[in-house]
Amino acid sequence: MNKKEFEILDELYFLVSFDDLQEALNYDRSELRDNLKSLVRKKWVKCYKTVNEDIEWNQVDFENLFDKYHYLASKEGLIAHNSR
Repeated sequence: MNKKEFEILDELYFLVSFDDLQEALNYDRSELRDNLKSLVRKKWVKCYKTVNEDIEWNQVDFENLFDKYHYLASKEGLIAHNSR
């Protein structure tokens, strides 16, 4: 886990929209996208269409909809974050 991934996970103990996450971290849009993509691939972060509707890992359209999703650290992501 790199420093950026750690900082992102630190913000995802609660469900957060892409825009709110970008504002909280003040990361460049592409930098945040790339690190979120890595975390989603590792299954450390779950994507949600809405605050009440999560998306199965194999249904995520990250390339086209990354900025429309909400994000939340998964159980595995929280374990990795807290183990560091």
